Amino acid sequence: MDQNQYIAEDIRDKYEFYNYGHALEILHESFTEEWSELQECFRKLLLTREDILKAGGNESPIPKKFDEVLYPYGWREIRISGDLIVKKYPRQAAQRRGRFADEPFETETIAGYIDGHNIDFLKNRVAFDLEWNSKDQTFDRDLMAMRTYFDCGLIDVGVIVTRAQELNDIFRELGILAKYGASTTWIGKLTYRLDSRRNGGCPILAVGIKKECVAGYERLRAYSEEFNDLHGREEI
Repeated sequence: MDQNQYIAEDIRDKYEFYNYGHALEILHESFTEEWSELQECFRKLLLTREDILKAGGNESPIPKKFDEVLYPYGWREIRISGDLIVKKYPRQAAQRRGRFADEPFETETIAGYIDGHNIDFLKNRVAFDLEWNSKDQTFDRDLMAMRTYFDCGLIDVGVIVTRAQELNDIFRELGILAKYGASTTWIGKLTYRLDSRRNGGCPILAVGIKKECVAGYERLRAYSEEFNDLHGREEI
């Protein structure tokens, strides 16, 4: 499958895309507006060294960059909870086989059967989560939430954005590689779980943020391409 037909050209080199359960096709064909807005968010993302160095958690400016783009479009953080109502229907009196009764003889409610599942952004039937630097077990929570939303018929597709492995080069240069360790949220920890089908039947697009989203590094790539082009012409 050629992913390029579904992804805007100007963001292809800024991110890694991993398509599970035909998520890209679903986004492109069925949720054109939502996919366009997400790509616009990807397009506008520019991280500075100060963003990367700043403390994590609620103080990190990185999630706020997504908020600033997506909230005006109507994306909102959502949490769901729900009870399970179980109805037991007997067969009609004096029948060992045949029709069941129209009314249950007993009804049981399991309170909080679904509870505490929240997703960073939801619009229409598209879920979107960002994991910049949390413990990698956070992916289990995210995938369970999206799987639950999908099984409840609330969403048709999910998107999860995290760090690409190549950002480690920048963290190493800044002397903070230990802060972004192997047991934190990065694309390898997410695709491992998706390969194990922890998303259940929910289609997921996994997206890795690459160096070109960091201010200064996009210019290095342009310089490298120019150098390679010049070097190639000199050899001819």
